[in-house]
Amino acid sequence: MVTLAVDAMGGDIGPEVTIAGAALAIKRYPDMRLVFYGLADRVKPVLVRYPELAQCTFHASESATAMDEKPSQALRNGRGRSSMWHAIEAVKAGTADACVSAGNTGALMAMSYFCLRMMEEAERPGIAGVWPTLQGESIVLDIGATIGADANQLVTLAVMGAGMFRALYHVERPTVGLLNVGVEEVKGLEQIRQAGQILRQIDLAGLEYKGFVEGNDLGKGTVDVVVTEGFVGNIALKAAEGTARQMAQTLSEAMRSSVFSRLGYLFSRGAFRKLRDKMDPGRVNGGVLLGLNGVVIKSHGGTDAEGFASALRVGYEMVKNQLLDKIIADLRHFRANLLDLQADSEETE
Repeated sequence: MVTLAVDAMGGDIGPEVTIAGAALAIKRYPDMRLVFYGLADRVKPVLVRYPELAQCTFHASESATAMDEKPSQALRNGRGRSSMWHAIEAVKAGTADACVSAGNTGALMAMSYFCLRMMEEAERPGIAGVWPTLQGESIVLDIGATIGADANQLVTLAVMGAGMFRALYHVERPTVGLLNVGVEEVKGLEQIRQAGQILRQIDLAGLEYKGFVEGNDLGKGTVDVVVTEGFVGNIALKAAEGTARQMAQTLSEAMRSSVFSRLGYLFSRGAFRKLRDKMDPGRVNGGVLLGLNGVVIKSHGGTDAEGFASALRVGYEMVKNQLLDKIIADLRHFRANLLDLQADSEETE
């Protein structure tokens, strides 16, 4: 059994979406066990609508973290009280294998860091998201956990992102690229060039480094894992989401502009449906907070039931495929090789 702790209050809508999504997920994964945390007067009336969740467990919380709360305020007000905190705490206590929340990202990051702490092998956390591409799907990180990163931290993100890709897609050596302003080795910030040099010099069994990639490679699926620091990653994510919505709205308006366009839509609606499904962020919903002593999944706050079910799937796959064990082993291997590289460099000097 894989046990997931669910913050039922998270997201723009709350239990109506999270519980409906849970009902979808538990049908697909019979060995999934769910434990809900939330306000009793909000959660219980929704739970009774889904007989398939009758075997799931519910624990009442005193409060729910608001979507607009500052992380420090949410941590101060929610510690030991909120549904988000209780779901994370279940992972720390070992009563759940992973936590899934569609709540306030900053609050989830702060509470997870405070409650679970960083794994010894990682310096800082990162949020890894699944990105739809022309080739299928890729992993992009960091998409907003922290701002800035030095060369070693970028390599650490690469190792963790590759571990996540292996766990989710069962690829032995995912390809990895560093997001840069050009593919030439002389371009970009110093820390990106240094990270590229480290990845070229150290042979890491868990990934295959392909060099620098540019912004337009994100959608092409040039590599399996794209690595950047949180400031750039978050801007790229929001720009892509905004572009997808713009395309959808523009296309919808064009299809309604005349009788002929409406007629054309009737013949092409299968293709439009395929495009919608490909671009729908709900299909690839579920960012993973990496580097912590526990698995925490961040769902889009505005997702629907299908999207939240997707986030639960990510949590399930991360646990089932032993994500933490793989990342710890890969990071230890990287640290050992880095020490050897530094020692050889000092001897040369």
